[in-house]
Amino acid sequence: MEPQTVTSEKFFIVIRGKSRTGFCRGCIGRVEAETARGELVGLRYSSGANAGAPKRGGVVMREDTYPLTRHQAQILLYVPNASKRLELLCNPQLFSAVCQLSQDDLVVVRHKKGHHPALVKNLMRIGKKECKEDLHMIGFEVEFVENDDKSPSRKPAPQPLFSAADIVQVVPSYSVPLGLYWRDGLNKKPVTRVNSMPSFGSSTRQATRNHRGQGPVHAQQTSASHPPLEVGSMVEVVSSNGITVYGVIQWLGIPGGKTDEWVGIELDYDVNGCSDGVYGSQRYFTCKGNRALFVPITKCFPDSRFAFSEREKPKATETPSVPPFEESEEDTPPVAESEVSSLLVGKMKGIQGHINSCYLDATLFSLFSSSETVDRICQRPADGERPLTCALRTIVHRLRRQGFVPAESVMDFRKQLGCDTFRTDEKDPEEFITVLFKKVLCLEPLLQLRSEGGASQGAYTLQIFLEKEQMGQFPTVQQLLDTSCLSGDLKFEMEPSCLIVQMPRFGNKYKMFSHIIPSMELDITDLMYNSRRECFICGHLAEFECVQCLPDRKMLPGRIKQFCATCNSQVHAHPSRNCHAPRALAVPAGAAADGSGSGSRHTMQLFAVLCIHTSHYVSFVKYGPSPHSWLFFDSMADRCGDDQSGYNIPEIRACPEIGDYLSQPEEELARFNPSQAPELVRRLLCDSYMFLYQNPATALSKPNNGEP
Repeated sequence: MEPQTVTSEKFFIVIRGKSRTGFCRGCIGRVEAETARGELVGLRYSSGANAGAPKRGGVVMREDTYPLTRHQAQILLYVPNASKRLELLCNPQLFSAVCQLSQDDLVVVRHKKGHHPALVKNLMRIGKKECKEDLHMIGFEVEFVENDDKSPSRKPAPQPLFSAADIVQVVPSYSVPLGLYWRDGLNKKPVTRVNSMPSFGSSTRQATRNHRGQGPVHAQQTSASHPPLEVGSMVEVVSSNGITVYGVIQWLGIPGGKTDEWVGIELDYDVNGCSDGVYGSQRYFTCKGNRALFVPITKCFPDSRFAFSEREKPKATETPSVPPFEESEEDTPPVAESEVSSLLVGKMKGIQGHINSCYLDATLFSLFSSSETVDRICQRPADGERPLTCALRTIVHRLRRQGFVPAESVMDFRKQLGCDTFRTDEKDPEEFITVLFKKVLCLEPLLQLRSEGGASQGAYTLQIFLEKEQMGQFPTVQQLLDTSCLSGDLKFEMEPSCLIVQMPRFGNKYKMFSHIIPSMELDITDLMYNSRRECFICGHLAEFECVQCLPDRKMLPGRIKQFCATCNSQVHAHPSRNCHAPRALAVPAGAAADGSGSGSRHTMQLFAVLCIHTSHYVSFVKYGPSPHSWLFFDSMADRCGDDQSGYNIPEIRACPEIGDYLSQPEEELARFNPSQAPELVRRLLCDSYMFLYQNPATALSKPNNGEP
């Protein structure tokens, strides 16, 4: 069928999908025609010397695009990096404010590894326009707000034009200091200065400005009515020149030399003059440099971006708008390490929690955001007769494409589970994981375990069972797994593709160890049934193992002890061990002939940790090979509105400090005092509930009949 020609001007940006002929993610295009199958035939605009001239484009599915006005297209066109365009688009509040900027609006721009307040002086139309199809690029000429006493007669250094991606905050201009001087910019491209800047949506903009102009006064008047501030509260602080900075309280108390209560705030972005958590000569918390601000608690207020008056309380469905989402047949790969920061990190990111859904939100985010092994599940075509599978695919694809899944999608999935308790009551992650893999994904048990007596059993998670006396004070996951399996005489019949290990604790009420040290790599070679194993003493083929030797402090306590026949006799001839009862091992066929215990090792890599504290689940996810590639996810990090009419605000935070800690030698980790650790490191150590490991080389198996 021939495409239908479009008469009105329509622009778009490609928001998802693999690279196509002419179009890829982040491309700006103009619609030339639409097909009956929902495809857009269009021209493509690119950055560079001839950015405004359209080039031959191609065909793209409508659901893979997001519509733009001409003005929005020209603003995004000046952003040279495609991922930065999409990052800005995924922050609809900021993008809308940037598109409505007018002269003398106050903004905060990213410049020279810092953030600086500045006044918008002009919209700059960049590039030539030789025909009506051409577009200008639009940048912003700004004048920096100077906070020092530099002489105004000194000729200022020329400043470059700023793109929309360089603007990190739009703030009211009611308290801008006077006496600013002008800075002209030098431009290599043809530039038209629009001295009388058009005010796009001026009436709305002016109304907003008049309302926000009373910001500090309003905050002071209502400060008595807002809920008490505490660690974890999202707050804002207004500086003396009217710039508002936002952040999260990480410390609250009375610092040395002060008599009143202060707070330590981790800011959303770098601010010159701030620290990394040190005030005076004492460290109160740890964060990135230039992000720790210490102020009296009376100087900060709840974050107004998520605050509503009694008259403006939002309904549960009135969540901040996000680009529309339509399911497509294409599989979406896990979020690449290079795109995590722009797509996932921030507030209103991840999976939005609702009605005790944190167990489900944290589990889904851990399994599907970055795991390559579990990703193989999503590449199987969804069964149209199984709405559960389709609902799960929608959650996973939306998370990976847009970085945000609204609560409605999660509630629909819970409803499709068909169990009222999953929709209303809080559940344990292990119960949900079993339902997820067995009922929704129709997968065989992830683990095949051989118990004492040779009986085989399947399981989706592995619970650690042991006596506290068998372990040291601060055990590693490797030590817990080895001790538990040997004590229960359990072996893996085959190498698992995904190993989910549940710690020896029961919810929030009881945990056996005050903190547990994560093992980045699990070696399960000595836990495999009928595998070639190495003598603990001499390295020859092991024929016996002894669970009583496991805690022996003279022989690396907590490590599996397995021996050849000779070493087994010698070790157990010692008076302290002659009462032990070593068990004979199943030796692989042909292994006894050469007597060698060396063979390939079976290891698994940590990719996520589920944690619980005060009945609330959160997760840590390892999203790339770098030791610092860690994310922290909380589906209910904050809340907007009350319990009846509000909604939860999910948040994802980068936490490279996890890598700094886990890179230390195991001996130092065992002596580490978690009370002195940064907040997120402490939560990982003390609140761990499940450790998730993967073996990317092994595929997950599915029943031949497609049924659970």
